[in-house]
Amino acid sequence: MQFAYTIVYVADVAASLKFFEAAFGLSTRFLHESGSYGELETGATALAFVDHATAHDSVGQDYVVAAGSAAPLGMEIGLSTADVDAAYARALQAGASAVNPPKTKPWGQTVAYVRCPDGTLVELCTPMG
Repeated sequence: MQFAYTIVYVADVAASLKFFEAAFGLSTRFLHESGSYGELETGATALAFVDHATAHDSVGQDYVVAAGSAAPLGMEIGLSTADVDAAYARALQAGASAVNPPKTKPWGQTVAYVRCPDGTLVELCTPMG
């Protein structure tokens, strides 16, 4: 078994891709002509987005919509960067909501959290090791 990808269920795939480009500097790799599915260039694995209609059809049942939840869902997307302070500021400027500002953890890693307009919780952190 190998980890292949993460798909985030969103209302507007193109808007989420544009936000992730502006906030985190990730480039769009693919956007389906229907607008229902898209992927970002993230390295070894794919970070993808699918619209709610397609997701509901695939899953076959209801789920918690991240944007509709007052609290973030119990999962996060982790993005590693050498400059968490700058990444945090850029994300806020692009429209993210502040969740927890940059802090240095006891093990030496700097970590911050933001919430995207589509409800996704994103951790910004320095690399480990």
